[in-house]
Amino acid sequence: MHRKLLRTKSIEGHAKSDLKKCLTAFDLALLGIGCAIGTGIFVLTGIAAATQSGPAVVLSFIIAGVASAFAALSYAELAASVGGSGSAYGYSYVAFGEFIAWVMGWILLLEYGVGAAAVANGWSGYFINTLSNFNVVLPEALTKAPMLGGLINLPAFAIIWLLTILLMVGVKESARFNNIIVMIKLTTIAIFIGLASLHLNTDNWQPFMPFGWFSTLENGKNIGVLAGASLVFFAYFGFDAVSTAAEEAKNPQRDLPIGLIASLTFCTIIYIIVSALLTGIVPYTELNVSSPVAFALTKIGYTWASTLVATGVLAGLITVLLVLLYGLTRILFSMSRDGLISPVFSQVNPDRQTPTKIILLCGAVVSIVAGFIPLGELAETVNIGTLASFVMVCVGVIVLRKRQPHLHRPFKNPWNPLIPTLGILSCSALMTFLPAVTWMRFGIWIMLGVLVYFVYSMHHSKLNH
Repeated sequence: MHRKLLRTKSIEGHAKSDLKKCLTAFDLALLGIGCAIGTGIFVLTGIAAATQSGPAVVLSFIIAGVASAFAALSYAELAASVGGSGSAYGYSYVAFGEFIAWVMGWILLLEYGVGAAAVANGWSGYFINTLSNFNVVLPEALTKAPMLGGLINLPAFAIIWLLTILLMVGVKESARFNNIIVMIKLTTIAIFIGLASLHLNTDNWQPFMPFGWFSTLENGKNIGVLAGASLVFFAYFGFDAVSTAAEEAKNPQRDLPIGLIASLTFCTIIYIIVSALLTGIVPYTELNVSSPVAFALTKIGYTWASTLVATGVLAGLITVLLVLLYGLTRILFSMSRDGLISPVFSQVNPDRQTPTKIILLCGAVVSIVAGFIPLGELAETVNIGTLASFVMVCVGVIVLRKRQPHLHRPFKNPWNPLIPTLGILSCSALMTFLPAVTWMRFGIWIMLGVLVYFVYSMHHSKLNH
């Protein structure tokens, strides 16, 4: 059965793909960086420092980064050997069979879909603030969801549709746009690092670990370095989007591992430097704001730089949105090709060589969620989906090593099964530090997915037919 699955996925992932192979290792690395460096560094760093970790948010990023590194090595092995545009969904299909693959794909929809809507809301907040700096004020009815007293969050709705159109034009054009915006974003971060280094006050790092390693308050809120790690993990969930580009990579067996590992390593270093400087120039107690990086620069007297950073953040969050939408469309494309959702969505436009119908569907759904639903504290909901997918990928490496020992693996995990085992343990541990309400939402989402599978997907699956 598993050999049949492997053969099926291999054929569908390579010979039958009509997607254009045009992405290099450099494109893939910037794809990962474009998605990873965004909300996590520009927003959650300050919130995690102020409410959960203090200056020890640096340790929170290191812990989350180490857990991600174990997962990245597992992703690299499966991306190089199995391939396909479905990321963890495709790997689970090969390792565990169709039902587990469906559940994994359903979890990825939560990760990418809700993540994109959440980032769109964050982008909207920065966009509105930036306009106000130039004395341009949008009507409140056009900046808030109906549940918050408005009509629509128009900036969040509009940015999703602009990027949807860009994705329909073509993946290479989208990659070029991403590369340019990533460079702008990294320039913004470099300006912050340069200016903050001149005003570093190590006294702000005391006490270094005010909330300890982990504890739970009476209201059920988790605090401490480990709780902070489970929150800032949101900053790492983008790098796995690299694996969704397998079918559009020029040399996936070589380029995917390079793109995955390079993007994760670079982002982790940046997170550590920025979080250390941020808590070093402003007391951590003051960082519970929506734009901590811009706030910190204003605090030390660089108002012009604050505006510049806010503009850079706007550009940066656009790349996050672009890659999330891209990953979401490719995962659904793969699921459609397997018959688990309507085969209409796996049709590729012959001129643009992009799956335009699934791109339009994703744009419509995500824009509605972003524009009409207040997302609140959904970063943790996205995190649990990401961590679950990381665990399954690590398990998949161990399972395939046993079931398919002769499978060609251009990239092999060192010290197998130690690395994937550590990935399973570390990611599972971070899941335990998430609040109970997050687990409840996650459980409801899984049950809904199981219902959809037995009502529709199981009866239309190509494998079962």
